[in-house]
Amino acid sequence: MKKIKNIFVSLILSGCVLSVSAQDAWPATDNSPMDMAYFPVDYPILKIRKQAPETPVVKVIYSRPMKKNRTIFGELVEYGTVWRLGANEATEIDFYKDVKIGNTKIKKGRYTIYAVPTPEKWTIIISKDNDVWGSFAYNQKNDILRTDIKVQKTTQPVEVFSMMFEKTNTGANLLIAWEDVKVILPISF
Repeated sequence: MKKIKNIFVSLILSGCVLSVSAQDAWPATDNSPMDMAYFPVDYPILKIRKQAPETPVVKVIYSRPMKKNRTIFGELVEYGTVWRLGANEATEIDFYKDVKIGNTKIKKGRYTIYAVPTPEKWTIIISKDNDVWGSFAYNQKNDILRTDIKVQKTTQPVEVFSMMFEKTNTGANLLIAWEDVKVILPISF
């Protein structure tokens, strides 16, 4: 009788475990993983080492699609149309202090950053609209900045869409590269 009771209890517990496991329906791994870049570069590591300023200056959060033998600019990313600057959710940029891009002062805060690529230049857009997926709901009324930056060709193809910051004498540049294209957005602070 004790053996039957133990089997019965084991079956009930197994059913509970299976029931809980079935409720944990994890989403599939995304083909375009999310990433972020900071200035100062490696800010979280510097913070752990107690070598960082109190707050970073800027952080960008974006999804990183892959080229996968596709023609990117002019096909996958259409010329002359607003692009989310990556994949999935629109790319976010956080300024932890007031900055300047071109002649435009941008207040500390979180924004969405878009691009309108053409073969010769990209128009970079900073929008006050946040928490949006893609560029489908883009509204020009929410723009706080539009600036053109020159397209440069890369010497090596870039398989995975990438962003990073580099220090300059006046602040930092946001470098954006994919396929055989690179653009540089100067940020002063």
